[in-house]
Amino acid sequence: MLHGRTTSVALLALVLALGPTMPAGAKENPMVTLSTSMGDIKLELYPDKAPITVKNFLDYAKAGYYDGTIFHRVIPGFMIQGGGFTPDMQDKREGQKPPIKNESSSGLKNETGTVAMARTSVPDSATSQFFINVKDNSFLDKEKAQDGVGYAVFGKVVEGMDVVRKIEQVKTATKGPHQNVPVDAVLIKSAKVGSE
Repeated sequence: MLHGRTTSVALLALVLALGPTMPAGAKENPMVTLSTSMGDIKLELYPDKAPITVKNFLDYAKAGYYDGTIFHRVIPGFMIQGGGFTPDMQDKREGQKPPIKNESSSGLKNETGTVAMARTSVPDSATSQFFINVKDNSFLDKEKAQDGVGYAVFGKVVEGMDVVRKIEQVKTATKGPHQNVPVDAVLIKSAKVGSE
């Protein structure tokens, strides 16, 4: 009797040590933690829906490109944008890669807490800059966009939406040709891939 119990305890210990198992073929979505001067924002990315965009964002994060950039455009009730300027509002060119194809037809919507690529008026012009929607911005979706293209969503905030809200409320001003720039720089200290 005692021997059987010992075996089941050992088996239970083994199961606990192995941790939760994933169904065969299931893959966890990549996670990126943006450590900012106002707190951490954790993003879950969707490579199954926007593979080009997710790879692009992960490549920039892994290369350390986002480290030391800022959220340079903050519009309350709309979005916060970052990933392309240094604290002195210089366009970060070094390490920038060629523009990517716009994946706005993925079916993902520009809803509160989603992250999408910023771009110029040219549809396939996104490089490193991204924005986090602070409300449902359906007019940025392909179906409703004025240009018929829209903006490619590729992930969502899963932790730190309170930090996004804090950033949304910072005081902004016009700096040179740039509007809606935080008066006190909101720094992206690092962008780490993985759940660490």
